[in-house]
Amino acid sequence: MNSSNHTPVMQQFLRIKAEHPDSLLFYRMGDFYELFFDDAKRAAELLDITLTARGKSAGEPIPMAGVPYHAAEQYLARLVKLGESVAICEQVGDPAKSKGPVERQVARIITPGTLTDEALMDDNAESLLVSIYEDDGRYGVAILALAAGRFQVMEINGLQSLFGELERIKPSEILFPENSQLRTQLDGRSGLRPQPGWNFDPETAQRELAKQFGTNDLSGFGCNDLTIGLGAAGALLQYVQHTQRTSLPHLNSIQLLQQEKNVSIDAASYKNLEILSNLAGGETHTLIETMDHTSTAMGGRMLRRWLSNPIQNKTVLEQRLFSVESIFEQRLHDTFQPILRGIGDMERILSRIALRSARPRDLARLRDSLTSLPALQQSIRDDQREALGSLAQQISTFPEIEQLLTSAIIDNPPMIIRDGGVIATGYDIELDELRSIRKNAGELLQQLEQRERERTGITTLKVGYNSVHGYYIEIGKAQNGEIPVEYVRRQTLKAAERFITPELKSFEDKVLSANERALGREKALYEELIEKLIDILVPLQQCSLGIAELDVLTNLAERAERLEWVRPQLVDESQLAIKEGRHPVVETVSETPFIANDLSLDDSTRMLIITGPNMGGKSTFMRQNALIVLLAHIGSFVPATAATIGMVDRIFTRIGASDDLAGGRSTFMVEMTETANILHNATFRSLVLMDEIGRGTSTYDGLSLAGACAEHLVKHQGSLSLFATHYFELTAMENQLPAIKNVHLDATEHGDGIVFLHAVRPGPANQSYGLQVASLAGIPQQVIKQAQERLIELEEEQGSQTTVASSSTRQPQMSLFSRSAVEELVRDMDPDQMTPKDALDAIYQLKKSL
Repeated sequence: MNSSNHTPVMQQFLRIKAEHPDSLLFYRMGDFYELFFDDAKRAAELLDITLTARGKSAGEPIPMAGVPYHAAEQYLARLVKLGESVAICEQVGDPAKSKGPVERQVARIITPGTLTDEALMDDNAESLLVSIYEDDGRYGVAILALAAGRFQVMEINGLQSLFGELERIKPSEILFPENSQLRTQLDGRSGLRPQPGWNFDPETAQRELAKQFGTNDLSGFGCNDLTIGLGAAGALLQYVQHTQRTSLPHLNSIQLLQQEKNVSIDAASYKNLEILSNLAGGETHTLIETMDHTSTAMGGRMLRRWLSNPIQNKTVLEQRLFSVESIFEQRLHDTFQPILRGIGDMERILSRIALRSARPRDLARLRDSLTSLPALQQSIRDDQREALGSLAQQISTFPEIEQLLTSAIIDNPPMIIRDGGVIATGYDIELDELRSIRKNAGELLQQLEQRERERTGITTLKVGYNSVHGYYIEIGKAQNGEIPVEYVRRQTLKAAERFITPELKSFEDKVLSANERALGREKALYEELIEKLIDILVPLQQCSLGIAELDVLTNLAERAERLEWVRPQLVDESQLAIKEGRHPVVETVSETPFIANDLSLDDSTRMLIITGPNMGGKSTFMRQNALIVLLAHIGSFVPATAATIGMVDRIFTRIGASDDLAGGRSTFMVEMTETANILHNATFRSLVLMDEIGRGTSTYDGLSLAGACAEHLVKHQGSLSLFATHYFELTAMENQLPAIKNVHLDATEHGDGIVFLHAVRPGPANQSYGLQVASLAGIPQQVIKQAQERLIELEEEQGSQTTVASSSTRQPQMSLFSRSAVEELVRDMDPDQMTPKDALDAIYQLKKSL
């Protein structure tokens, strides 16, 4: 847009907007943030606010929309949730000294992945910024939680692994090179922000990261040998520096994430297991809903990180389990939790201090949190088993900082420093003197008013003040003739006149000057206080991490007691031995007692083929064991009476039916893609859950695929596998492969209905109950009756041997594989007794039969 034809204010707006084309520009004008032109139209639509016009510029009406300055946060929160970024443009010049428009600058840019403001964030969720850089099928991924100061980097192989990490991380914003193929691969995800390709240069990134951390290189962080990972991290750092417009002292290290040290869970498995969100996207009936009884917001977020990132480090897991056991057995959670509830969100408060955006109430909450630390540390020392020794050292006390904040900040400060009233009396002599002048102004005015009444004899004379005209003496017009000559008229009203005197003018200058100087002094003291806190930021951050970990361990102990869970035994061997295992979520929401079931997988048995009716509990049984394994790999007790858990490297699930219509993939195609991922990547140490493989295609195709997949898993990967199926023919694999065993879930008929027993028993199922389940689902009885008649007809037509009984009529159900003529011929052959001529004749017979 050519700005030369516009007014000076609009020229300024357009110049600043040109620097931030991808952000909505909140342009400060008085008590409002205004938006103009296309920004105004978009904001009006997104926020449902009025779209107006502000005069004309270049001969055309200027679209305008605005929000009040004091209420801007609620509007910003709505925009960020919609994936928008907003550039906040503030007045930095003095209006009294400005010729033309007041000077303005963008103070910061608010984006979905760089949130730190309390009002814009969910206490339990993290706003994560992710940067991705790709090179020849490898991906460098950098992850930043700005509000926590946690910076991480990793390198991974393959697009599927990348998608799995994104499902785990759930980033609010994703950076990537603007000309890379990632633009297509990531299409459809929210918060995509293409960046110039040169921002991802690894050499530049290494220099800038070392400069940020105050080190010569990155060897101390184990990152020196990374290339594409550092490229992603460097681009991320530049983006954050650009949006925050300030130094980032709380970003003082970077952590190298290594996939081989974590239990990898692909995107589909995260979704299927409903760990942090259910299939509808909410938290109802999820593992986190059952698990999260933490006392602090930062503890709740750490628990989510543990659940989304289980680890393979047995030493760390054993230490966590020992800590949970100690808290549980000594009932220390009853002591810890009341203290922890009094501790604020130190993690985010410290980040806002680092970014110099902390508000007075942040400092008050930090002060109150520090006050709780001595009692918490003493309670940790009461641990007779000394399981929490490392946390006792990490959770330090800060008496000097606590005393500083107590003396500096009033008990209940206002939300913002702008209008003062934050610094406590007695903290600064100069501020106290300036406040004293202001405080005594009312008494001095009363004395002046009384003295002037007596001197002039005007009994209705009043001395007052307003923000426009300052101090004044008001006299009714009826007494105008008695006005002293030294009174100078200041304002005329309908029924009165207002005057100023030299004495009152001198008083006004003194008081107003004191107010302005007091406010300036208070703001300076507040900024000094922030700088003092920044100087000890690192130990405070370490303390907040220790508090969060203690909160998680305490929460796990409380859950273990409340839900009657047991400590799992972790072993290096690839095995699972779970006695009376239960589903952690289903058990807590079920109105009837949960039926516990055992599971045993070891070197001799690598796969269980699970049969039984729909609604019989096959899927619940599989999921509960996956969740038990996952819980053990975060250091939690598990829902069972005993559990021996071998360390696993991956958890795979192929459960449920879904399509990807936008991506052009049918339900069966999605199923096969997920199955292919399992068959390519599962290992001997993996846990695999597969449910109803092959049901999306024809019976014979599906059965063939399911059997081949099961055989491949056992023969080639040897993974610990639970394989649920309705293809009864697969149960014959137990006789062919010793590593496969059959189990089934029981049900029984009662009258015309069916009762699901949910108990896992050895051997294959002998009934399918398909028509009974259909009846329970509400299929009309006329349809059920017709289905029964049709089933009998099909069975009679096939003349097949009965393998599965059906319905309450006990009529035989058709076998999915009837014995063919070819099979009969082959079974009757005796190769040892055949002459060459007999063999040739047999080939012709087989050919003819086919």
